[in-house]
Amino acid sequence: MVVTPMGLRFLGRRVPCSVGRGGIATRKREGDGATPAGVHRIVGMLYRPDRMARPADWALPIGPSDLWSDDVRDPDYNLMVRAPHRFSHERLSRADPMYDLILITDWNWPSAVPGRGSAIFLHRWRRPGAPTAGCVAMAAHDLLWIARHLQPRSRLIVPG
Repeated sequence: MVVTPMGLRFLGRRVPCSVGRGGIATRKREGDGATPAGVHRIVGMLYRPDRMARPADWALPIGPSDLWSDDVRDPDYNLMVRAPHRFSHERLSRADPMYDLILITDWNWPSAVPGRGSAIFLHRWRRPGAPTAGCVAMAAHDLLWIARHLQPRSRLIVPG
């Protein structure tokens, strides 16, 4: 997969997508809203089984207790954790459908450097063209198509 100014290219298709509100950055920092440039491997796929069927045999279900740590003080920074969790985190099981399906990249993972930025996901966008906090977002049907055709360790290329 390659992010281009015209969208995300994958298997001969071009999928409209959004990147971070901070644009694409070669020096990513926690909270800058930027999508990091580079070659990122897809290391996981999460989905909401209460909202959709399993999209691929390697997808893992998420539920109300599943969180993602985004606190640089947390020993589990940039890892999936479970509630209750005393450090700052993002709830993966959201009320809106944005995280019904998540592709996880290896950005700053598995050995995270505090402050370098947490989780860069591919997920559903809020609305067409709406920027993200640093992730790559697209329409639900496009994300599902990609998830069904993707292999673990596939690459997301974000030119700098």
